[in-house]
Amino acid sequence: MKKFRLGVFGIYRGIAYAQATRFSEDVELVAICDKLGDQIEKAKLRLKNDKITYYTTFDEFIKHDMDIVVLANYATEHAPFAIRCLNAGMHVISELEPCQTMKEAVELVNAAEKSGKTYVLAENACYNGSTREMKKLYREGKIGEFLYGECEYIHDNCDSYRYNYGDPDHWRTRMYSTFYCTHSLGPIIHATGLRPVSVTGFELPCTEKTMRRGKRAGLAGVEMVTLENGSIVHSVHGSLPHYSLWWCMHGEKGTMESARFNTQYGNGARIFTNIYEDENVNEDNVVTYLPKMNEGAKNAGHDGADFYVLDNLIDYLKGNKNADIIDIYEAFDMFLPGMFAYISLLKGGVPVEIPDMRDKAAREKWKDYTGCTDPAVAGDMLWPTHHNGTPDIPYQYYEALQKRWKDFSENEKRKLEND
Repeated sequence: MKKFRLGVFGIYRGIAYAQATRFSEDVELVAICDKLGDQIEKAKLRLKNDKITYYTTFDEFIKHDMDIVVLANYATEHAPFAIRCLNAGMHVISELEPCQTMKEAVELVNAAEKSGKTYVLAENACYNGSTREMKKLYREGKIGEFLYGECEYIHDNCDSYRYNYGDPDHWRTRMYSTFYCTHSLGPIIHATGLRPVSVTGFELPCTEKTMRRGKRAGLAGVEMVTLENGSIVHSVHGSLPHYSLWWCMHGEKGTMESARFNTQYGNGARIFTNIYEDENVNEDNVVTYLPKMNEGAKNAGHDGADFYVLDNLIDYLKGNKNADIIDIYEAFDMFLPGMFAYISLLKGGVPVEIPDMRDKAAREKWKDYTGCTDPAVAGDMLWPTHHNGTPDIPYQYYEALQKRWKDFSENEKRKLEND
């Protein structure tokens, strides 16, 4: 069978997918595009593959003969490039998040439906050991119908210079607090298959700590999400101290949760369950899930999840329509609660309805809505970066971040050259 030809747009995050192709018999990496020449040079040192063609502009990159494109560019800029790829007859892996505005969301879904090509969201939190096991247990009916859940993605980002380069106009410096909700909320949506119907948003203050790291948003965002069966999910994500990816699901017959905190030390594959087989019998147990992984997953980032995003798409494209992918509609089920939580905040913290992107009439109501925090995109619908207003950040903070990024980048390149 002919291999699928893969291109990667945005190599800093996309390097994980480039490296994953080494362990696949079905995919070959043919092209990489990045606007930063130093990132291309680092990719060449890492990959050591003279069969890859490198580009610095997307206009040239998209002309390359490719079947699948990984979009690992800035998170707020995926939709326009995804639409171009779909229109050009390519499948798309979008490396979070799917869009920046509802106008883009409508255009993206329309393009996916019209093209007949496959769009998947690369929400890697849905593919680590614990979340895959939680989905399996839920679908087997172990805890009964879902009633309530809690989830969090806490990432202190003390090395924020690696993510925003000290650029005052970088998407991470101006993004609102509830935007990046899919790491926390996504796995519960993916496990239950339930659609979010409304949300109320909350956010923490914009602190001195966040401003030193160049961020104009609140320290963390919170969503209280109502799902279609009446259940509730409490989602929190942001730059609080510590690091945590954690999910807890309560059902009619019991509860299950992943290990909390310190997942980088190997606890991410551990599930704790409390199952009631009937109302009078309580069974406490711990399920330790050690997923069987091939060599590609063992060498991939995020507990093998980066590999499974690509591998599951290939499985789907080869004909397995039950392959574990996150399609265009589920992508918005995961993402829109964060966007509409911020709309809730701007309305004073009232509950707001979340549109179903499967319903053309429902989504068409939003086809002209450009509300976001990016002045170049929002037009006269520009949002403040915090619901209380956009704070002023001293430029000296950005200068300090720029220096740290420059030193880090130069040291990284020297190490690669010496390997």
